Amino acid sequence: MTVSEQTVDLQPPTEQEVLTEITAMLAAVLEEYGLDDAEVTMESRFTEDLELESIDLVTLAGQLQERWGDRINFAEFLAGMELDEIIGLTVGRLVRHVVDRLQTAGRS
Repeated sequence: MTVSEQTVDLQPPTEQEVLTEITAMLAAVLEEYGLDDAEVTMESRFTEDLELESIDLVTLAGQLQERWGDRINFAEFLAGMELDEIIGLTVGRLVRHVVDRLQTAGRS
């Protein structure tokens, strides 16, 4: 691997790259319900559009931590929200949170 390739690997992912990865995680969760063909966009709401239950969010939290480690603490992210914010949580808000945390971690 060249130095330039290593530099590329150290760059935090873009919103589109994170969206792609989170979409794959959600597809695995939704497949259990036969909803694996659901369209996931930045505007998709976890509870209303994707019909996720709280246990599904726990599964997603585990997948996020498995992929990005302790830099992404989904429970901490949710703990900072009011109930109506959690109910209306969109994929895009999570994507932006992940990108922000990874960029912050990359600077430290």
